[in-house]
Amino acid sequence: MTHLTEPAGAPDAWRAPAIETAGLTKTFGQTAALRGVDLRVGWGERVVLFGPNGAGKTTLLRLLALLLRPSAGQLRLAGYQHAQGGAGLRRLVGFLGHQAAVYPDLTVAENLAFFARLYRVPDASKQIDGLLEQVGLADRRADRAGTLSRGQQQRLGLARALLHDPPILLLDEPDTGLDATGLERLIGLIAGPTATAARGRTVLLSTHRLEVGRRLGQRAIVLAGGRIVRDVPAPALDAAALAEAYALNQVQSEKCKVQSDETCTSHFGFSIDGRVG
Repeated sequence: MTHLTEPAGAPDAWRAPAIETAGLTKTFGQTAALRGVDLRVGWGERVVLFGPNGAGKTTLLRLLALLLRPSAGQLRLAGYQHAQGGAGLRRLVGFLGHQAAVYPDLTVAENLAFFARLYRVPDASKQIDGLLEQVGLADRRADRAGTLSRGQQQRLGLARALLHDPPILLLDEPDTGLDATGLERLIGLIAGPTATAARGRTVLLSTHRLEVGRRLGQRAIVLAGGRIVRDVPAPALDAAALAEAYALNQVQSEKCKVQSDETCTSHFGFSIDGRVG
């Protein structure tokens, strides 16, 4: 896995949590996408994010992937502050967004070789061969990425995110577009007996599918209205609790169009740390 040199004055940096945020806030104009998120994820944890569209899942993942800057609050990866970002810190993270982020005119293998050069992956050919086998694209390695189906492109995007063996893996709805075979491969890669997290990798991913989330994660977090409203062991999250959070998000969104943030906070029972009171 990629490692950073410990920063001067921070000898305990690598004993810090993989992910830690405090009061993390992100606004786009007058719209608050995240409203003071406090989150702590340890090394080797697999955490699943649930929440309706607009709850803040993608914004949170993009902040953690260092693709956005917080409007307020603190964000640390392996003890390093967001402001200490750069190529070294970004190498800690593998990210798969809604789009696979691959080049359609390059072949499957060429795509991975290109990103391997960017990340200076040692023994890249062996790493590429292994990942293509794991995601089920070994027989498509010479085909242009643009000829792949949506689900196959998603699998290629997952291979890209894993290519540099990052210690933190962030996946935004990675099950989108996958057929049953692709879904089982995803679950095997994330939560199977030889899974990435079993080797100490931290995984934070989002999904709308409760049963998939239960299989992928050890811990479930529900976002609504830009705040954490549930943080429980994944098996403890049931459909009723999830439906309640989805309904809460819709009601809060409507009310907060005309009320102050403080009014919304007290009216909908959110405590300062973003949990249901």
